Amino acid sequence: MMQIEKVSIEISVLVGRSSLPMHQLLRMGRGAVIPLSASPSDPVWILANNHPIARGDIQLDDDRITVAITGPADVHDFFAGP
Repeated sequence: MMQIEKVSIEISVLVGRSSLPMHQLLRMGRGAVIPLSASPSDPVWILANNHPIARGDIQLDDDRITVAITGPADVHDFFAGP
């Protein structure tokens, strides 16, 4: 087995973002709702070790949520924020 096959990479899916004042964040507790700058049909960001690598669409397959990769990520768009 090649050494590269042993490397683990954390994959994350970013659905949306939000900016909150610190005082509001500190007041949040169980059941708090954080509004996101996204709608259900918006593409999501796919991150590898917290670095954007692709864009995708959320899909519901029976009782599972999946992400279909739709294209590469534009790093400049990612860091531009919401």
